[in-house]
Amino acid sequence: MTSDRAVLSVTELTQRLRAVLEERFPAVWVEGEISNFRLYGSGHAYFTLKDADAQLRAVLFRNRARRLKFEPADGLSVMAFGSVEVYAQRGEYQLVVELLEPKGLGALQLAFEQLKARLEAEGLFDAGRKRALPRFPRKIGIVTSPSGAALRDILRVIGRRFGDLHIVIAGCRVQGDGAAAEIAQAIRDLDALGDVDVVIVGRGGGSLEDLWAFNEEVVARAIAASTAPVVSAVGHEVDFTIADFVADLRAPTPSAAAELVVREKQAVVDTLADLRQRLGRAMTRPLRDLERRVDDVVARLRRGGRGELARAEHRLQLVAAGLRSASPFARVENGRHRLDRVQARMRAELRHAAVGARHRLAAAVGRLDSLSPLAVLGRGYSLTLADARRIVRSWRDVRPGDPVRVLLHEGSLDCRVDATREQDDRPHV
Repeated sequence: MTSDRAVLSVTELTQRLRAVLEERFPAVWVEGEISNFRLYGSGHAYFTLKDADAQLRAVLFRNRARRLKFEPADGLSVMAFGSVEVYAQRGEYQLVVELLEPKGLGALQLAFEQLKARLEAEGLFDAGRKRALPRFPRKIGIVTSPSGAALRDILRVIGRRFGDLHIVIAGCRVQGDGAAAEIAQAIRDLDALGDVDVVIVGRGGGSLEDLWAFNEEVVARAIAASTAPVVSAVGHEVDFTIADFVADLRAPTPSAAAELVVREKQAVVDTLADLRQRLGRAMTRPLRDLERRVDDVVARLRRGGRGELARAEHRLQLVAAGLRSASPFARVENGRHRLDRVQARMRAELRHAAVGARHRLAAAVGRLDSLSPLAVLGRGYSLTLADARRIVRSWRDVRPGDPVRVLLHEGSLDCRVDATREQDDRPHV
């Protein structure tokens, strides 16, 4: 008995379904929540996209997974772009994902938060592992682009502060694919030198995408493994990267990093200058003290000399009195002559001192006379006062009819103003 039924094999039906699905949905965006995420050693990832009423199997092959900036995980809401394909061996259809983006946060921001949380949990951000910068760095390593403005800024600041420092530049790309690996390798290269005291890792500011190389795990690990302390100088003050959290010190700009690295040496220079001034003062002070002591000794010697002279005169008078009381004429006469000579010397010294004192007094009187306003009046000038206390210097200071007092060298005159003149009619001498 011949049958009219069209019977398809499983393979034939699967192939027809594949043709329909793959032709109908060659490219589609699908929104859902990730569940059952599995990453295999091959690098392929398999997971399920689901919502409240349905689920869809999805696969993310290795070449696409490597491009993701964030880490897919169960419970994460995403938007997936790809094509619907039929997996004939299991009789299943699945979404072959070409692009995967987190819903809400951008992929880069989510990747940043994920890596930050993971490294923080490992203790890479702990304050206890942060090292202090060396006070006197002899060799400074710089990891940045050799053609960037950041390098010029760092060298300018260091050159201005201490131009004789040894600088080692490990040039690398700081943006784009492969930049993170170059930055990490540059840090390891400086570490391999063994004598670099501190390392500055940085670049100028930019967008999150521009700075992304400094958010890569490979850079964070290289900074954490560096033997020398690392200063992160990435972007401007508002930009933070993973490198900032791992580094021993974060600087807001490359220029600020250079100032932080050499600030202690600058302080030493200032301290040395201060010590030099203090040493100069310390050396000058004993000399001044010695001069004052010499002056004091001289003054004491002078006072002692005058006292000794007075005592000698007194003793001489006692001797003379003793001689006179003993009445040996020759001895008395001899003593009288000696006394006369001593008295003559004393009188001469007194006269000399008196003459000097009179000269000094006359000079002082002369200076006082030259400064006295009365001396000016003595030369024929006069001083006119209004209201008995206000000096008249201009014809504008008085008006006709005002009383004035004219002070002369001898006496004064009470007058009244008849008229005033702006022009000076005094005779020319």
